[in-house]
Amino acid sequence: MVPFLDSSTIFGQSIARHLVLPHCRQYPPRCLPDRDVICVKGYSWSDTCGCVNIYSMQEPFIEPTPTRESCWRAIVMMGRNVATYKFALAASLIELSSKGSDFIPLEDLAAPFSKNLCEHLKHSDKQITSPRSQFLDSCRKANHGEVSSQELIETTARLGFVNVIDAFHVVNQGDTPVRFFNDDRETRGGITLTDDFFHLAEGCQFNNLPQEVEARWNLVETAWGLDMARNLLDIEYDLDGGHLYVPRRDSSRIDVTSCRDALNGYQKGKCFYCFIDITIEPGNDGLAHVDHFLPHVLKDGREIRNLDGVWNLVLACQTCNMSKLARAPQVKYLNRLNTRNNYLISSHHPLRETLIRQTGNTDADRHSFLNGSYQVAVDTLIHTWEPAEDLGTTF
Repeated sequence: MVPFLDSSTIFGQSIARHLVLPHCRQYPPRCLPDRDVICVKGYSWSDTCGCVNIYSMQEPFIEPTPTRESCWRAIVMMGRNVATYKFALAASLIELSSKGSDFIPLEDLAAPFSKNLCEHLKHSDKQITSPRSQFLDSCRKANHGEVSSQELIETTARLGFVNVIDAFHVVNQGDTPVRFFNDDRETRGGITLTDDFFHLAEGCQFNNLPQEVEARWNLVETAWGLDMARNLLDIEYDLDGGHLYVPRRDSSRIDVTSCRDALNGYQKGKCFYCFIDITIEPGNDGLAHVDHFLPHVLKDGREIRNLDGVWNLVLACQTCNMSKLARAPQVKYLNRLNTRNNYLISSHHPLRETLIRQTGNTDADRHSFLNGSYQVAVDTLIHTWEPAEDLGTTF
Protein backbone atom coordinates (compact mmCIF):
# COMPACT_ATOMS: atom_id res chain seq x y z
CA MET A 1 0.00 0.00 0.00
CA VAL A 2 1.47 3.36 -1.01
CA PRO A 3 1.75 5.65 2.02
CA PHE A 4 -0.42 8.72 2.47
CA LEU A 5 1.16 11.77 0.84
CA ASP A 6 0.21 15.37 1.41
CA SER A 7 -1.04 17.40 -1.55
CA SER A 8 2.32 19.12 -2.09
CA THR A 9 4.29 15.87 -2.52
CA ILE A 10 5.40 15.24 -6.11
CA PHE A 11 6.61 11.93 -7.48
CA GLY A 12 10.36 11.78 -7.05
CA GLN A 13 10.41 14.20 -4.13
CA SER A 14 9.92 13.85 -0.38
CA ILE A 15 10.19 10.07 -0.51
CA ALA A 16 12.71 9.51 2.27
CA ARG A 17 12.01 6.27 4.17
CA HIS A 18 10.41 4.68 1.12
CA LEU A 19 11.63 1.43 -0.33
CA VAL A 20 12.09 1.20 -4.10
CA LEU A 21 11.79 -2.32 -5.52
CA PRO A 22 12.15 -2.40 -9.32
CA HIS A 23 14.15 -4.06 -12.04
CA CYS A 24 16.74 -2.40 -14.31
CA ARG A 25 20.19 -1.36 -15.43
CA GLN A 26 20.37 2.21 -14.21
CA TYR A 27 21.21 3.41 -10.69
CA PRO A 28 20.00 5.73 -9.44
CA PRO A 29 16.79 6.08 -11.46
CA ARG A 30 16.63 9.37 -13.36
CA CYS A 31 13.41 10.36 -11.65
CA LEU A 32 14.63 9.83 -8.08
CA PRO A 33 17.30 11.85 -6.24
CA ASP A 34 20.17 9.70 -5.03
CA ARG A 35 19.90 10.84 -1.42
CA ASP A 36 16.30 9.65 -1.12
CA VAL A 37 16.76 6.14 -2.52
CA ILE A 38 17.22 3.09 -0.33
CA CYS A 39 18.97 0.39 -2.38
CA VAL A 40 18.07 -3.23 -1.78
CA LYS A 41 20.73 -5.80 -2.64
CA GLY A 42 19.60 -8.05 -5.45
CA TYR A 43 17.32 -5.48 -7.09
CA SER A 44 18.00 -3.04 -9.92
CA TRP A 45 15.98 -0.42 -11.77
CA SER A 46 13.95 -0.34 -14.98
CA ASP A 47 14.94 1.88 -17.92
CA THR A 48 11.51 3.46 -17.78
CA CYS A 49 10.71 5.59 -14.77
CA GLY A 50 7.12 4.44 -14.89
CA CYS A 51 8.14 0.96 -13.75
CA VAL A 52 9.40 2.15 -10.36
CA ASN A 53 7.38 0.89 -7.40
CA ILE A 54 7.50 2.71 -4.07
CA TYR A 55 6.53 0.98 -0.85
CA SER A 56 6.09 2.48 2.59
CA MET A 57 8.76 1.68 5.15
CA GLN A 58 6.60 2.20 8.21
CA GLU A 59 7.69 0.69 11.50
CA PRO A 60 5.63 -2.43 12.43
CA PHE A 61 3.20 -2.00 15.31
CA ILE A 62 4.74 -4.91 17.22
CA GLU A 63 8.53 -4.67 17.51
CA PRO A 64 10.61 -7.42 15.86
CA THR A 65 11.88 -8.23 19.36
CA PRO A 66 8.82 -7.76 21.57
CA THR A 67 9.28 -6.24 25.00
CA ARG A 68 7.78 -7.72 28.15
CA GLU A 69 4.98 -5.15 27.96
CA SER A 70 4.29 -6.02 24.32
CA CYS A 71 4.11 -9.75 25.09
CA TRP A 72 1.76 -9.18 28.02
CA ARG A 73 -0.51 -6.95 25.94
CA ALA A 74 -0.52 -9.43 23.06
CA ILE A 75 -1.61 -12.18 25.48
CA VAL A 76 -4.49 -10.06 26.75
CA MET A 77 -5.55 -8.40 23.52
CA MET A 78 -4.91 -10.84 20.71
CA GLY A 79 -6.65 -14.08 19.94
CA ARG A 80 -10.05 -15.62 19.31
CA ASN A 81 -11.45 -16.04 22.80
CA VAL A 82 -13.71 -18.95 23.68
CA ALA A 83 -13.74 -18.08 27.40
CA THR A 84 -12.75 -15.15 29.58
CA TYR A 85 -10.48 -17.26 31.80
CA LYS A 86 -7.33 -15.71 30.33
CA PHE A 87 -8.47 -12.28 31.54
CA ALA A 88 -9.26 -13.67 34.98
CA LEU A 89 -5.80 -15.24 35.16
CA ALA A 90 -4.09 -12.03 34.01
CA ALA A 91 -6.00 -10.00 36.62
CA SER A 92 -5.08 -12.56 39.30
CA LEU A 93 -1.37 -12.46 38.46
CA ILE A 94 -1.41 -8.67 38.71
CA GLU A 95 -3.15 -8.91 42.07
CA LEU A 96 -0.66 -11.45 43.39
CA SER A 97 2.39 -9.49 42.20
CA SER A 98 2.67 -7.68 45.53
CA LYS A 99 2.93 -10.91 47.56
CA GLY A 100 6.66 -11.17 46.89
CA SER A 101 6.72 -14.94 46.42
CA ASP A 102 7.57 -16.51 43.08
CA PHE A 103 5.72 -19.79 43.71
CA ILE A 104 1.90 -19.70 43.77
CA PRO A 105 0.02 -22.87 44.82
CA LEU A 106 -3.16 -23.49 42.82
CA GLU A 107 -5.29 -22.89 45.93
CA ASP A 108 -3.74 -19.41 46.34
CA LEU A 109 -4.28 -18.66 42.65
CA ALA A 110 -7.84 -19.99 42.81
CA ALA A 111 -8.99 -17.34 45.27
CA PRO A 112 -8.48 -14.21 43.09
CA PHE A 113 -9.24 -16.17 39.90
CA SER A 114 -12.70 -17.25 41.08
CA LYS A 115 -13.36 -13.88 42.72
CA ASN A 116 -12.74 -12.03 39.43
CA LEU A 117 -15.03 -14.38 37.51
CA CYS A 118 -17.75 -14.14 40.15
CA GLU A 119 -17.68 -10.34 39.91
CA HIS A 120 -18.05 -10.42 36.13
CA LEU A 121 -20.82 -13.03 36.27
CA LYS A 122 -22.89 -10.59 38.32
CA HIS A 123 -23.26 -8.22 35.36
CA SER A 124 -22.59 -10.52 32.39
CA ASP A 125 -23.61 -14.15 32.76
CA LYS A 126 -21.97 -15.36 29.54
CA GLN A 127 -18.27 -15.88 30.21
CA ILE A 128 -17.74 -18.79 27.82
CA THR A 129 -18.95 -19.67 24.33
CA SER A 130 -19.83 -23.29 25.17
CA PRO A 131 -23.35 -23.91 26.51
CA ARG A 132 -22.37 -25.20 29.98
CA SER A 133 -19.46 -25.10 32.41
CA GLN A 134 -19.40 -26.96 35.71
CA PHE A 135 -16.81 -24.52 37.04
CA LEU A 136 -18.88 -21.42 36.14
CA ASP A 137 -21.96 -23.07 37.64
CA SER A 138 -20.02 -23.25 40.93
CA CYS A 139 -19.16 -19.54 40.62
CA ARG A 140 -22.84 -18.73 40.07
CA LYS A 141 -23.77 -20.80 43.15
CA ALA A 142 -21.17 -18.90 45.17
CA ASN A 143 -22.76 -15.61 44.09
CA HIS A 144 -26.09 -16.92 45.41
CA GLY A 145 -24.60 -18.14 48.67
CA GLU A 146 -25.13 -21.80 47.79
CA VAL A 147 -21.46 -22.82 48.16
CA SER A 148 -18.86 -21.57 50.61
CA SER A 149 -15.71 -19.66 49.68
CA GLN A 150 -13.58 -22.68 50.56
CA GLU A 151 -15.70 -25.00 48.42
CA LEU A 152 -15.38 -22.59 45.49
CA ILE A 153 -11.59 -22.44 45.89
CA GLU A 154 -11.37 -26.23 45.90
CA THR A 155 -13.59 -26.48 42.79
CA THR A 156 -11.56 -23.76 41.05
CA ALA A 157 -8.26 -25.51 41.79
CA ARG A 158 -9.71 -28.72 40.36
CA LEU A 159 -11.62 -27.39 37.32
CA GLY A 160 -10.78 -23.75 36.67
CA PHE A 161 -7.24 -24.09 35.31
CA VAL A 162 -7.65 -27.12 33.03
CA ASN A 163 -6.84 -25.20 29.84
CA VAL A 164 -6.02 -21.60 30.70
CA ILE A 165 -2.57 -22.20 32.22
CA ASP A 166 -1.45 -24.11 29.12
CA ALA A 167 -3.00 -21.54 26.75
CA PHE A 168 -2.04 -18.32 28.53
CA HIS A 169 1.18 -17.62 26.59
CA VAL A 170 -0.19 -18.75 23.21
CA VAL A 171 -0.65 -15.92 20.70
CA ASN A 172 -1.31 -16.57 17.01
CA GLN A 173 -0.73 -20.31 17.43
CA GLY A 174 2.67 -19.94 19.09
CA ASP A 175 4.11 -19.12 22.50
CA THR A 176 5.24 -15.59 23.24
CA PRO A 177 9.04 -15.22 23.52
CA VAL A 178 8.61 -13.94 27.08
CA ARG A 179 6.95 -16.15 29.70
CA PHE A 180 5.49 -14.72 32.89
CA PHE A 181 5.14 -18.02 34.74
CA ASN A 182 6.14 -21.64 34.44
CA ASP A 183 3.66 -24.49 34.86
CA ASP A 184 4.73 -26.55 37.87
CA ARG A 185 1.37 -28.18 38.61
CA GLU A 186 2.62 -31.74 38.22
CA THR A 187 5.76 -31.34 40.34
CA ARG A 188 4.75 -28.70 42.90
CA GLY A 189 1.03 -28.15 42.52
CA GLY A 190 1.16 -24.59 41.26
CA ILE A 191 2.87 -22.08 39.01
CA THR A 192 6.17 -20.23 39.38
CA LEU A 193 6.40 -16.57 38.43
CA THR A 194 9.42 -15.73 36.29
CA ASP A 195 11.93 -12.91 36.57
CA ASP A 196 10.30 -11.40 33.49
CA PHE A 197 7.02 -11.09 35.40
CA PHE A 198 8.70 -9.30 38.29
CA HIS A 199 10.53 -6.99 35.88
CA LEU A 200 7.17 -6.28 34.26
CA ALA A 201 5.74 -5.44 37.67
CA GLU A 202 8.56 -2.96 38.29
CA GLY A 203 8.01 -1.16 34.98
CA CYS A 204 6.38 2.22 34.53
CA GLN A 205 3.48 0.71 32.53
CA PHE A 206 2.42 -1.86 35.14
CA ASN A 207 -0.17 0.39 36.80
CA ASN A 208 -1.98 0.69 33.46
CA LEU A 209 -2.28 -3.07 32.93
CA PRO A 210 -5.25 -3.80 35.27
CA GLN A 211 -7.45 -1.29 33.41
CA GLU A 212 -6.38 -2.73 30.05
CA VAL A 213 -7.31 -6.28 31.13
CA GLU A 214 -10.67 -5.08 32.39
CA ALA A 215 -11.35 -3.14 29.17
CA ARG A 216 -10.65 -6.13 26.95
CA TRP A 217 -12.72 -8.39 29.20
CA ASN A 218 -15.67 -5.99 29.05
CA LEU A 219 -15.51 -5.75 25.27
CA VAL A 220 -15.56 -9.52 24.82
CA GLU A 221 -18.33 -10.28 27.29
CA THR A 222 -20.49 -7.47 25.91
CA ALA A 223 -20.44 -9.01 22.45
CA TRP A 224 -21.28 -12.45 23.85
CA GLY A 225 -23.93 -11.12 26.23
CA LEU A 226 -25.80 -9.28 23.47
CA ASP A 227 -25.74 -12.49 21.40
CA MET A 228 -25.24 -10.40 18.28
CA ALA A 229 -23.42 -11.31 15.11
CA ARG A 230 -19.96 -9.74 15.28
CA ASN A 231 -20.54 -7.68 12.16
CA LEU A 232 -23.68 -6.13 13.69
CA LEU A 233 -22.02 -4.92 16.87
CA ASP A 234 -21.13 -1.24 16.63
CA ILE A 235 -19.28 0.52 19.44
CA GLU A 236 -19.52 4.28 19.80
CA TYR A 237 -17.80 6.91 21.91
CA ASP A 238 -19.44 9.17 24.49
CA LEU A 239 -17.54 12.45 24.31
CA ASP A 240 -18.82 13.70 27.68
CA GLY A 241 -18.45 10.51 29.70
CA GLY A 242 -15.31 9.17 27.99
CA HIS A 243 -16.82 5.70 27.61
CA LEU A 244 -17.27 3.33 24.71
CA TYR A 245 -20.85 2.09 24.49
CA VAL A 246 -23.17 -0.06 22.39
CA PRO A 247 -26.40 1.67 21.26
CA ARG A 248 -29.58 -0.41 21.52
CA ARG A 249 -32.63 -0.41 19.29
CA ASP A 250 -34.81 1.11 22.03
CA SER A 251 -32.53 4.21 22.14
CA SER A 252 -30.91 3.07 25.39
CA ARG A 253 -27.24 2.10 25.55
CA ILE A 254 -24.85 -0.29 27.25
CA ASP A 255 -21.65 1.26 28.57
CA VAL A 256 -18.80 -1.11 27.75
CA THR A 257 -15.56 0.36 29.07
CA SER A 258 -13.45 3.46 29.41
CA CYS A 259 -12.13 4.59 26.05
CA ARG A 260 -8.70 5.18 27.58
CA ASP A 261 -8.53 1.66 28.95
CA ALA A 262 -9.51 0.13 25.61
CA LEU A 263 -7.01 2.08 23.50
CA ASN A 264 -3.99 2.26 25.77
CA GLY A 265 -2.62 -1.23 25.24
CA TYR A 266 -2.47 -0.80 21.49
CA GLN A 267 -0.40 2.35 21.92
CA LYS A 268 1.88 0.53 24.36
CA GLY A 269 1.29 3.16 27.03
CA LYS A 270 2.71 5.94 24.85
CA CYS A 271 1.34 9.22 23.52
CA PHE A 272 0.18 8.66 19.94
CA TYR A 273 2.15 11.69 18.71
CA CYS A 274 5.35 12.17 20.75
CA PHE A 275 5.70 8.69 22.37
CA ILE A 276 6.12 10.01 25.90
CA ASP A 277 4.77 7.64 28.59
CA ILE A 278 1.09 8.20 29.42
CA THR A 279 -1.13 6.91 32.23
CA ILE A 280 -4.78 5.87 32.33
CA GLU A 281 -5.01 5.84 36.14
CA PRO A 282 -8.04 7.92 37.22
CA GLY A 283 -7.05 10.91 39.31
CA ASN A 284 -3.44 10.95 38.09
CA ASP A 285 -2.21 14.44 37.18
CA GLY A 286 -0.75 13.05 33.95
CA LEU A 287 -3.96 11.31 32.83
CA ALA A 288 -3.95 10.81 29.05
CA HIS A 289 -6.43 12.76 26.94
CA VAL A 290 -8.72 11.05 24.42
CA ASP A 291 -7.96 13.01 21.25
CA HIS A 292 -9.88 13.22 17.99
CA PHE A 293 -7.13 12.71 15.40
CA LEU A 294 -9.15 14.78 12.91
CA PRO A 295 -10.49 17.54 15.16
CA HIS A 296 -14.00 17.34 16.56
CA VAL A 297 -14.74 20.82 15.19
CA LEU A 298 -15.03 19.22 11.73
CA LYS A 299 -18.28 17.62 12.90
CA ASP A 300 -20.09 20.85 12.04
CA GLY A 301 -19.34 20.39 8.34
CA ARG A 302 -20.73 16.82 8.29
CA GLU A 303 -18.42 15.91 5.37
CA ILE A 304 -16.50 13.33 7.41
CA ARG A 305 -18.62 10.53 8.80
CA ASN A 306 -18.45 9.38 12.40
CA LEU A 307 -15.72 11.63 13.77
CA ASP A 308 -16.49 10.19 17.23
CA GLY A 309 -15.77 6.68 15.91
CA VAL A 310 -12.98 4.54 17.31
CA TRP A 311 -11.11 4.95 14.00
CA ASN A 312 -10.50 8.64 14.83
CA LEU A 313 -9.70 8.33 18.55
CA VAL A 314 -6.17 8.18 19.97
CA LEU A 315 -4.61 8.77 23.35
CA ALA A 316 -2.38 11.83 23.65
CA CYS A 317 -0.37 13.36 26.44
CA GLN A 318 -1.79 16.59 27.78
CA THR A 319 0.95 18.69 26.17
CA CYS A 320 0.28 17.37 22.67
CA ASN A 321 -3.48 17.56 22.96
CA MET A 322 -3.48 21.13 24.21
CA SER A 323 -0.99 22.31 21.58
CA LYS A 324 -2.71 20.53 18.71
CA LEU A 325 -6.04 22.32 19.23
CA ALA A 326 -8.24 22.32 16.09
CA ARG A 327 -5.52 21.35 13.63
CA ALA A 328 -5.01 18.15 11.66
CA PRO A 329 -1.75 16.31 12.40
CA GLN A 330 0.84 16.20 9.63
CA VAL A 331 0.39 13.44 7.07
CA LYS A 332 3.01 11.11 8.59
CA TYR A 333 0.67 10.67 11.54
CA LEU A 334 -2.09 9.58 9.18
CA ASN A 335 0.11 6.63 8.20
CA ARG A 336 0.50 5.89 11.92
CA LEU A 337 -3.28 6.02 12.40
CA ASN A 338 -3.80 3.64 9.49
CA THR A 339 -1.28 1.20 11.01
CA ARG A 340 -3.00 1.46 14.41
CA ASN A 341 -6.46 0.83 12.94
CA ASN A 342 -5.27 -2.18 10.95
CA TYR A 343 -3.67 -3.58 14.08
CA LEU A 344 -6.94 -3.22 15.97
CA ILE A 345 -8.73 -4.99 13.13
CA SER A 346 -6.34 -7.93 13.50
CA SER A 347 -7.13 -8.32 17.22
CA HIS A 348 -10.37 -10.32 16.83
CA HIS A 349 -12.64 -8.55 19.31
CA PRO A 350 -15.56 -6.15 18.82
CA LEU A 351 -13.35 -3.16 17.99
CA ARG A 352 -12.39 -5.06 14.84
CA GLU A 353 -15.94 -5.15 13.53
CA THR A 354 -16.59 -1.56 14.57
CA LEU A 355 -13.55 -0.31 12.66
CA ILE A 356 -14.46 -2.30 9.56
CA ARG A 357 -17.96 -0.84 9.62
CA GLN A 358 -16.59 2.67 10.08
CA THR A 359 -13.72 2.65 7.58
CA GLY A 360 -14.09 -0.21 5.08
CA ASN A 361 -13.77 -3.94 4.48
CA THR A 362 -10.35 -3.99 2.81
CA ASP A 363 -6.99 -2.27 3.25
CA ALA A 364 -7.68 -0.32 0.05
CA ASP A 365 -11.12 0.80 1.28
CA ARG A 366 -9.69 1.96 4.59
CA HIS A 367 -6.80 3.74 2.89
CA SER A 368 -9.25 5.56 0.61
CA PHE A 369 -11.52 6.51 3.51
CA LEU A 370 -8.68 7.96 5.59
CA ASN A 371 -7.14 9.76 2.64
CA GLY A 372 -10.46 11.39 1.67
CA SER A 373 -11.23 12.38 5.24
CA TYR A 374 -7.77 13.85 5.70
CA GLN A 375 -8.01 15.94 2.54
CA VAL A 376 -11.35 17.36 3.73
CA ALA A 377 -9.76 18.20 7.08
CA VAL A 378 -6.75 19.97 5.58
CA ASP A 379 -8.91 21.86 3.07
CA THR A 380 -11.12 23.05 5.94
CA LEU A 381 -8.56 23.72 8.66
CA ILE A 382 -5.66 24.85 6.40
CA HIS A 383 -2.92 24.44 9.02
CA THR A 384 -1.40 21.14 10.12
CA TRP A 385 0.40 20.30 13.37
CA GLU A 386 3.21 18.19 14.78
CA PRO A 387 4.55 17.90 18.34
CA ALA A 388 7.44 20.04 19.46
CA GLU A 389 9.51 16.92 20.15
CA ASP A 390 9.30 13.26 19.24
CA LEU A 391 10.93 10.58 21.41
CA GLY A 392 11.16 8.09 18.55
CA THR A 393 8.86 5.59 16.93
CA THR A 394 7.33 2.97 19.23
CA PHE A 395 4.48 1.72 17.06
